[in-house]
Formats: sequence, structure tokens, C-alpha cells
Amino acid sequence: MNAGARMGWQAALALLLLNALVTLQNRWPTLWPALAPGISLELVLAVSALALWVGWRGRAPAARGLRWLAGLSTFVVVAHYLDSTSAALLGRPLNLYWDAPHALSVLRISGIGPWRVVLGILVFVVLLVLLYRLARACWRWLGAALASSRGLRRGVPLVGGVLVAVFLAHGMAGQDTRFVFARPTSPSLVRQVELLASARLPGGAALTPSPDFARHTLAGLHGSDVLLLFAESYGACTLDDPAQAQALAPARERLARQIAASGRGVVSARLVSPTFGGSSWLAHAAVLAGVDTRDPGDYERLLASRRPGLVEHFKQHGWRTVNWMPGLQKPWPEGSFWGFERYADADSVGYRGLSWGHWRVPDQAALALLQAQELATPAQQRQPRFVVMATLASHMPFVPLPPLMPSLAQAADPQAYTAQQLEAAQRVPGTTRHDSGTQAYLDSLRYTFEWLGGYLQTEAPQPLVTVLLGDHQPWAVVSGSDASWEVPVHIISRDAALLDRLVAHGFVRGLVPPPEAAARPMHELTPLLLDVFDAPVAPAAE
Repeated sequence: MNAGARMGWQAALALLLLNALVTLQNRWPTLWPALAPGISLELVLAVSALALWVGWRGRAPAARGLRWLAGLSTFVVVAHYLDSTSAALLGRPLNLYWDAPHALSVLRISGIGPWRVVLGILVFVVLLVLLYRLARACWRWLGAALASSRGLRRGVPLVGGVLVAVFLAHGMAGQDTRFVFARPTSPSLVRQVELLASARLPGGAALTPSPDFARHTLAGLHGSDVLLLFAESYGACTLDDPAQAQALAPARERLARQIAASGRGVVSARLVSPTFGGSSWLAHAAVLAGVDTRDPGDYERLLASRRPGLVEHFKQHGWRTVNWMPGLQKPWPEGSFWGFERYADADSVGYRGLSWGHWRVPDQAALALLQAQELATPAQQRQPRFVVMATLASHMPFVPLPPLMPSLAQAADPQAYTAQQLEAAQRVPGTTRHDSGTQAYLDSLRYTFEWLGGYLQTEAPQPLVTVLLGDHQPWAVVSGSDASWEVPVHIISRDAALLDRLVAHGFVRGLVPPPEAAARPMHELTPLLLDVFDAPVAPAAE
């Protein structure tokens, strides 16, 4: 084989390798890369530009130019793979600015040991070096082939122009001309720059308007305690996925019977969460402030504002406000924005029992301590409570799952959970150790339904109004790669008139809002609750 033919084969191989690299996706639902069919438009433009540059300069790129091309290619490959993997596993696009600081926390929660983290970092660095060297070799082969062939220098831009025209012709006369192209990489890169600018530069997007708190009185609650309970990762996949819905049906039916046995009723609806697979604080803020937090930058802008919220509203009308968050294991300075009268985290809820996995405090024990410290005194002898609590068991990786205790008193006992129970629970496969972890996820929700139903039936204050809602869908390996961002919301109360007002606002009776039920954005739940919690308007006299 002569030198010209060898260069031609090297150039063809280089194009194939570079195209394969810049179009890599993940093999759902794993982290393994997978080849994606299609041509990279960005690579077409880059190679065409290189051909024009070589024709203008009359020589192949120098070593410095090759290093720049290889470095840029490596960055694009990694960014594209991370973006496609984030969309497949988390169900949402990657946000490097907001996600990167939480990467180590996710690894810690997942139970990956320090030595595995270090090994993973080393493997990643080695792969980056190999990827860079491969990209540099490919660009060197392309540059040499272009420098040695005038026909190639003229033909490559011509073919590139035709491909660009085909791409731009998409939709004309109803024709799909982009089926031969892979998903472009540049939009995700541009989006990362926009997210960074939105978060760090002044004058970003404005927050949506706040509800008109001033015109509401909460008189329709008649002094009832209110428990706003965020069920971690409780998503609409448990309603819409036939297998998940069937698996949870007995637990939902039991919860419905316990609610009825307590003298309460329940109505339900669907909400569209501002987040998917994580970033629960965005959902919490959407409800507490009644503003749209789909853009993570809006959360930061909210904390820098003086916006009113539910916490201050309840406080102004005589409720004691409590933030019951046993999942918080480090200082939370931004919590002062909300103005709760009491903040209870993992160290201050009073749990002294066995540390149950990463989250330490079992949900049933957390509820038992809340009941003992804030709700056990008869309602007539204390201020009504407005409590915000988040569950933990259904948080990825869904294990180890605490056993259900027969009573709240036993759940709060420091000796309630044994080392043997923890050892057995840790042997149950979770998300990080067994395919998608769907079974462990469903088990965790059964546990949530069971302790909540038992509490409502036996020990909850009679006038308690419980707002149970999912903060977001579980990550996409459980909910599915094309899952919606919808979550259920259930409102449980003995006040039939209050439930009737909710039905008038689109809620349905029971625990299963149908798929055709209209889902409102989560932040719109806040003004709805303000309306419903007001005293009903008396009918006009005839």
C-alpha cells in the first residue's frame, strides 16, 4: 500500500473514530457508553473548517494546533456523554454549575466506599488521557491527509456544505432530513454557559409573582394542625407504570382504609414538579414560596429576595412553625430565609437509636419524635402547628429499609432497632447494587404508606390536616427514560367541607388521581391551598 492510500485509510478511520466519540450515549439504565447511529454535524463543520485552513496555509496543523483540537474534542466528548447520561438516568438535563458540587454527596449516599471513589477518579483520569491521545492521533491523520491531497481539500468542504444544507432543509415540505444525524452536542454546551451566566451574573431572569398572602386568613382551618409532608421521590410513575401501580395497589388500599377508619377523608391531584430525580429543595421552595423554581437559579434568587411564604403566613395567624428535617446532617444557613420557629435536623430531633444507613433516622422514628415533642399535647392546650417534614426511606438508593414498628412509642425507643435487623436490611439489593432498584423503591413507599396510615388511624391529632406530596419522580432508571415530571398530592382531613372545596378546585376523591387529571405546576398549589384554607364564603341572601 502506497503512502497516499495509507493516508486515505487513516483519514477515513479517524473520521469514524471521532464521529463515534462525539456521539457517544449511555446504555440505559447503566453508566456504560453506547454507540449512537448518525453523523455529528459539529464534526462535519470542524473537518470542513480544517480542510479550508489547510488549503489556505498549505500545510498540516502544527503540534500546538493538534493539542488544541484534541483538547476541545475531549471536552466535547465528555460533555456530550455526561449530558446524555444525566437525561437518561436522572430524567433531566445536566446542570454542571448546580450538579457538580453535589457529586461527592451522591457518591456518599450511594454507599460507595472512599477507595472506590479514588479508584474511579484514577480510572477517569486514565480514560481522559487515552481519549486525548486518540483524538490527537485522529486529527493528525486528518491534517496529514488533507495536506497531501488537493482533491480531498476541495471535496471535504463541498460534502460538508451538502450535509449542512440537508440538515437545514429539515421540515421543508414535511420531510425529515435529520434522521441521518446524531443529536447535536453544541446546544447542551451553550445551555451550560447560559446556566452559569444566569446563576452568577446580575440581572438574571425575574421570579414569577408571589401569591397574595395578605388577603388570606386561614380561618377555614379552624385552628387545625397542618403537616406538609414531602414524600421523597414519590412520583407519578407509581400511578402510570402498570407494574408499579399494581405492586402498590394493596398498600394504597390499606392506607385508604386506615384513613377512613380514622374518620378522615382524602382527595388527590397531580402536580408538575420543578425538578426530576433530585434537587428536592426546589420542590420544597416552590410550595413554601409559591414561585416557579424550575430554573435552579431561581432558588438562589428567591433566597436573596424578601418574598413572603407559607411559613411566615402561618406564623402571623397564630401557628407555631416547625421544620422537621432529620435528613439534614450539616448546617443549613439558607434555612433562615423561611423563618421557622424551630429547625430540627438529624442531630436535634432527639433520635438516639441505631444509625440506619446514611440517613441515620428511620422515618417512623422521626414521626414518633415529632408527635412526642410537638403534637402530643391536646390541641386545646397549645398553639396549632404548621410542620414541614420530608421522608427519607424512598430516597435513592432505597436501602437499608427500617422495619415497621407496631407503635410510635416503640419506634422512638433507642433500643427499638437491632444490629441484626440492620445487617439483614443491608443485604437487600438497592439501586447501586442491583439493576434499577425498582423493587427496593416500591418497598420503601409501602413502608411510608404503612407508618403514615397507622399514625393517622391511632395517634394523630384529630383536627390534623395532612398534605402528602411527592417532591419529584425517582431517577429515570426507576421511573423510565421518558417519564413525566408529575407527582401525586393527597390532602387528608376530617373536615368534609374543606375536602369539598378541594374537589371544586379539581381534586378527586381517593388516593389515585387518574392519568387524564390536569396537572398544575407545583408552585400553583400554594395559592390554591390559601384559597381552600380560608373560611368558605357564605351564600348571598335571597
